[in-house]
Amino acid sequence: MTSKDNMRTAAEVLVDQLIVHGVRHAFCVPGESYLAVLDAFHDRDLAITVCRHEGGAATMAEAVGKATGRPGICFVTRGPGATNASLGVHIASQDSSPMIMFVGQVARHMRDREAFQELDYRAVFGSMTKWTTEIDDPARVPEIVSRAFYVATNGRPGPVVVALPEDMLRERVAVADALPFQTIDTAPGRAEMDELAALLAKAERPIFLIGGSRWTEQGCAAMARFAEKFAMPVATTFRRTHLFHALHPNYAGDLGIGPNPKLLARVKASDLVVLVGGRLSEMQSQGYTLIDIPTPQMTFVHIHPDVARPRVPAPSRHQRDAGRFRGRGGSARAARESGLARRREGRP
Repeated sequence: MTSKDNMRTAAEVLVDQLIVHGVRHAFCVPGESYLAVLDAFHDRDLAITVCRHEGGAATMAEAVGKATGRPGICFVTRGPGATNASLGVHIASQDSSPMIMFVGQVARHMRDREAFQELDYRAVFGSMTKWTTEIDDPARVPEIVSRAFYVATNGRPGPVVVALPEDMLRERVAVADALPFQTIDTAPGRAEMDELAALLAKAERPIFLIGGSRWTEQGCAAMARFAEKFAMPVATTFRRTHLFHALHPNYAGDLGIGPNPKLLARVKASDLVVLVGGRLSEMQSQGYTLIDIPTPQMTFVHIHPDVARPRVPAPSRHQRDAGRFRGRGGSARAARESGLARRREGRP
């Protein structure tokens, strides 16, 4: 691609990359710092929702990422537009939702001169994103956009911020499109699953806590079958009550804001706690009172595709793990079934 016929503006290359990676809907608040992208949206196979406030645009993109497992996309203008959008970026970070926010930036020759509404986005968003970057070279648009999709979706999903200098967006370049991104799944090996099976076989008062992102209907159904098969009580964590039906006989309650004191006592009395997805944060740990850090009194297993404190070091895409588990119920299962029956009848 070297002829002038193949020349595109960097903004056109950017929009083409979104289409290559399967994006069909984006949210924005228009701004003069990325007018070239707004022009490139014209007559393209993309639905654009124009929002009244950048916080709304970012939150809508976060919701798309949470619901689909694919990055939600939003565009906002520089300075206060970007900081308004930090609301949605922070939610995406704490809820492990994949999203990519593109932010207009001052022209490259104005950088570090305190230009109108100039911000150092790496400094502003660095603590709440998986990656914050800026595209200085139009020829690198396909590379950086592709990396943004991979970073946002793999491992623990989360937000990425990409800054777009307005003069860079207008430059014309001949460059090939990137290949469509693919989500790379991680899963525990047989040795880790055998170790978990052995722990479960010995446990008399285990409990599963489920949370995090990238769950599907099939994954939730597999978790319910797993709970039934092994007589496991299951509690949901903060903002994840939809992952397990509240009327299911194995449902233990919601470990969010103001949980049932009996549930807190049940977790503290457990000899095995398995956290599937999510983080052991303030809400899940009830102010870090349920599980002693860094040396829990009970056996603690954290199944999560990111840095964790696992008893079984098994990073995983957790919505598939329950379906892959081929463990043994063990002699402790009868005690667990008896305990579930007592709780259903309201007895301690």
